[in-house]
Amino acid sequence: MGTVYVFLADGFEEMEALTSVDILRRAGVNVVMVSVTSDEIVRGSHDIAVFCDKNIVNCDFFDVEALILPGGMPGASTLDACEDLKKLIQKCAAEGKTIAAICAAPMVLGNMGLLQGKKATCYPGFDKFLKGAEYTGALVEKDGNFITGKGPAAAFPFALAVAEHLLGKEKVKELKHTLCCEK
Repeated sequence: MGTVYVFLADGFEEMEALTSVDILRRAGVNVVMVSVTSDEIVRGSHDIAVFCDKNIVNCDFFDVEALILPGGMPGASTLDACEDLKKLIQKCAAEGKTIAAICAAPMVLGNMGLLQGKKATCYPGFDKFLKGAEYTGALVEKDGNFITGKGPAAAFPFALAVAEHLLGKEKVKELKHTLCCEK
């Protein structure tokens, strides 16, 4: 298995980003947090500072398994404005790699036209950016290699959906057991 890259910008939603990182690392996945700003220290929307593993300009992404875009504002807008990230997303989409976005971040995929004809969800009000998508309002939506989540309350099921997509139901069942979600 390759690496899952989680992209952060100032104003990211901490629950969405860190729950995904935590769940996937517990499952044994190599996860790298990447800053899309000039600084590796990124502050979340609730002023939690996170030291990212890499900066987008010094990361080659040779082993991409999946990309995760957490929401939060203005973090999601900064992701949407990052040309290096959008080039990587376009490349990964063309290769059929897993791309997951939650809260406001599905707007990045929507603005790129990648959700055309797909079921998707996002934070209420951001559905106007999901060009051509079928907005469902569900906590989590999976359509092909795209996984979208509604918002902070969906952080846990979103992270588990990404884990299941990458590792399968049996591995996630084991993970849920260790997290006391299931017997």
